[in-house]
Amino acid sequence: MRGRSMVRGYKRLAGAAVSLAVAGTLAAASLVTGAGPAAAAPPVADRGEYLVFYGAGAQAEALSAVKAGGGVAAAVEAKLGYIIARGPRTGFAEALGASPAVVGVTDNRRIGAATAVAAGAGPLTAPLSPAAAEGASAADVSAANASAANPSTVGKAVKAEPLAGRQWDMRMIGATPSGSYAVNRANKKVTVGIIDTGVDGRHPDIAPNFNRALSRNFVTDHPKDPNGKTLDGPCEVKSCKDPADVDDDGHGTHVASTIGSPINGIGVAGVAPDVSLVNIRAGTDSGFFFLKPVLDALTYAGDAGIDVVNMSFFVDPWTFNCTNNPADSKADRLQQAGIVTGVQRALDYARARGVTLISALGNGSTDLGDPTTDKESPGYPLGKERERTIDNSCVNVPAESRGVISVSALGPSKRKAWYSDYGTEQTDLSAPGGDPSDAGTSLKGATREILAAAPTHVLRREKLINAAGKPAGGSVVRECHHGHCSYYQYLSGTSMASPHAAGVAAILVARFGRPGKGGLTLSPSRVEQLLYATATPVSCPASGSTTYSVSEETHTCAGPAAKNGFYGHGLVNAYRAATAKG
Repeated sequence: MRGRSMVRGYKRLAGAAVSLAVAGTLAAASLVTGAGPAAAAPPVADRGEYLVFYGAGAQAEALSAVKAGGGVAAAVEAKLGYIIARGPRTGFAEALGASPAVVGVTDNRRIGAATAVAAGAGPLTAPLSPAAAEGASAADVSAANASAANPSTVGKAVKAEPLAGRQWDMRMIGATPSGSYAVNRANKKVTVGIIDTGVDGRHPDIAPNFNRALSRNFVTDHPKDPNGKTLDGPCEVKSCKDPADVDDDGHGTHVASTIGSPINGIGVAGVAPDVSLVNIRAGTDSGFFFLKPVLDALTYAGDAGIDVVNMSFFVDPWTFNCTNNPADSKADRLQQAGIVTGVQRALDYARARGVTLISALGNGSTDLGDPTTDKESPGYPLGKERERTIDNSCVNVPAESRGVISVSALGPSKRKAWYSDYGTEQTDLSAPGGDPSDAGTSLKGATREILAAAPTHVLRREKLINAAGKPAGGSVVRECHHGHCSYYQYLSGTSMASPHAAGVAAILVARFGRPGKGGLTLSPSRVEQLLYATATPVSCPASGSTTYSVSEETHTCAGPAAKNGFYGHGLVNAYRAATAKG
């Protein structure tokens, strides 16, 4: 697997375990601990920026370690237990790692110039977490959900959407007019956060369910990497920070559509067609998922009262994070420890506040219970990958993090997709993700993949539609009404599988949730129990393995139908979720 977002047959996505700092220096700021103003940060030229994760109760000791190492503490994020510090570019992480108070050090390096900003742009004047700066108050959350409220459509007749015939994935899980749509589906009091590359909130098949009031973007686009290689390309807006209803990649829009495209007589319908879709952007235009935006997105999800989040990505730059691998330098091990620690803290924070966490399992075609080689890390800077030996102590984040429900991908014949990662410990559920190589079906080519909404400007940029708006090939479908057209794209990946599980989770929250912060709430542990209970058990192949001719690999499935390495607790089932008696 190379892509940062979990998708196959799409452009190659890479990333780094850092968030992006805008051009200029980090201004002096008061620490949130009340310790007084921090010293002015040294010039960017000879200093790097770091996220320093400290142990429980060890904030003061960690601050002392930063100072002793020649660094300056710019801010403290007490919610997740880390310091934003500036220090020497050489040796600083290793010096901090010698302190027992420090459990991880991740570089938060500046990776590119913001070309849409005039030369000599001013400093970053708000160094504290964007989650705090942009976080919605309880009143904001309540008002946003109240304005979007829509009663459940229990028992109402439902007409199939125009492109429903192409949605083999929805038929596989019972999300159809005669299935879950006709019985019970999530309503707009249930919020699903899409932590991804953004969501095209103006797409005709997303707009009715798009919650603009709660949506946030925690990412600043950067045109190039430090070596001058194209990263995000030219900024579309002066600030290089896109509005919260924009997706310049397409990945997040596809995910959002699978979760909750409405039943509106246009295009397709999602698993939960009345859900409230919230863009919580943590991925750049080029598909990088940096650590700091991911931390901010998860923290915001908890503070805003989001019910379910979908995470179709892994945190860069390491496909597998090894905290004690002799193949890595001390600084690399500290960086990976920072990723594992920081993301786990953010996941715990969100889950403790009622957020059910759904993740794509990964596209590495790997048994995650027995990994041996990582050829894709570090994925940043571009072209720095190297082959290293790994073992089961190395983890994919967030798919293998605690409290996360991880989803494998299936093709239209219900065969595990050849690219999908798997593992008896790691696979919790399975869902349709698409597989162009799945010959066990009458479908051909792209139609074996998942069809969902796509931003028009992205398709035009990628030359998938021409100047007149006509699709250039079979991977894109145009659907028009009264002179207005919308577009849909076939994609495959575990990125496409996990949104099906997120949609089913939303149905369960709608059915069994109680009034909570601005809407309905159901504990993540209860949602998890119900997801497993309503899934359709699927046994391993009779031979115990499946040979994939595309990659000439043999993947071995282990475990009973109730829980195995290919299907987990089973195939998610929207109809069973909509009719379960709890």
